[in-house]
Amino acid sequence: MARYTGPKTKKSRAFGQSLFGFDKSFEKKKYPPGSHGNKRRRRQKSDYAMQLMEKQKVKYTYGILERQFRNTFEKASRKGGVTGEVLLQFLESRLDNTVFRLGIAPTRRAARQFVNHKHILVNGIVTNIPSCQLKPGDVVSVRNKSRAMEPILDSIANKSDVRKFPWLEFSADTFEGKFLEYPTREQIPENVNEQLIVELYSK
Repeated sequence: MARYTGPKTKKSRAFGQSLFGFDKSFEKKKYPPGSHGNKRRRRQKSDYAMQLMEKQKVKYTYGILERQFRNTFEKASRKGGVTGEVLLQFLESRLDNTVFRLGIAPTRRAARQFVNHKHILVNGIVTNIPSCQLKPGDVVSVRNKSRAMEPILDSIANKSDVRKFPWLEFSADTFEGKFLEYPTREQIPENVNEQLIVELYSK
């Protein structure tokens, strides 16, 4: 699947926050990239620029490209509820994001690779589509023959408490997690203003 493979720190600096997990280089330079560094005077952004920037930030955070993102937005706009919140719920219920949230993979990029390489099961069936949309009650687990993989073991050993994501549950003993329900907006930790994205696509 096509995805962004360019310099991660540069993108994080452009948006003012780490988009791909902890980044030592970003922590040293938390200002936008450019030859004049932090001393450069920057013009105030227009409303359109702010809306576009917010959309790009979400795309890079969840690791998806424009067409797939737009399709997800259109799907969210057709469903009842607040469009911006439903959009984030769809992004959070992607298989690769859920593998990351459960702690099976250290980053979303690694989670996507685990899924692509058929290390992940959904309801006992090998699933190699990172964009697969999970539904409440779906069970995500690691294949038996993949459970000895060092990257997976290290990630699970070092994972933060999955209880901070109350829509998920995970058992390190069985390498198995469950997608309990769609998260509310308050539960989703990503620092985004989804209303700006709705305004952008409403033009």
